[in-house]
Amino acid sequence: MRELEDAKRMPGGRAQAPSRPAPSRPAANRSAASQAAVAACVLLIGGAALAGCAQKADAAAALQVGNAYVEVPTGGTTEAYLVIQNNGAADELTSARTSVGGRVIFREPVSAGGTVMKTVPDIGIPADGTVRLSPASFHMLITGAGPMHSGRQITLMLTFAKSGTIPVTADVTNPASGGSSYFLN
Repeated sequence: MRELEDAKRMPGGRAQAPSRPAPSRPAANRSAASQAAVAACVLLIGGAALAGCAQKADAAAALQVGNAYVEVPTGGTTEAYLVIQNNGAADELTSARTSVGGRVIFREPVSAGGTVMKTVPDIGIPADGTVRLSPASFHMLITGAGPMHSGRQITLMLTFAKSGTIPVTADVTNPASGGSSYFLN
């Protein structure tokens, strides 16, 4: 009851609690403390974000993909070849797609040096090793893709189990008419 008597009446009949003085802390100290707290939060959050980015960048940088080319399609199918250099831990090429659509499957010879191929679900990429996708080894078979013309380029999106998706530009060539052909280095 005493609190109501002490309360000041505001217009409209609402009661207002008596005002209490704020603790006497200099404004400069409050501002410096707030700035320090904000800086600590930014460093903590930023450091965690950068750590995650660095892990992804390291994984992607461990794999380098190059020398990619796709033969001009004949009869609705073609093959893609490339080189994958791995400078890190073992990984697997689990899927691929093209900028011109279609279906991409992985193939490998049934026997070493053979010409009979079988479909495989993925391609192992050994730690600190190189994998060359070539006509007589692992390669990608592309079916049902849109137009691909000699002298042009398409993009292959390669998805790895650990390194994520890496785009690579592939030249569309016609080895029969003097275009690029696969050279083993």
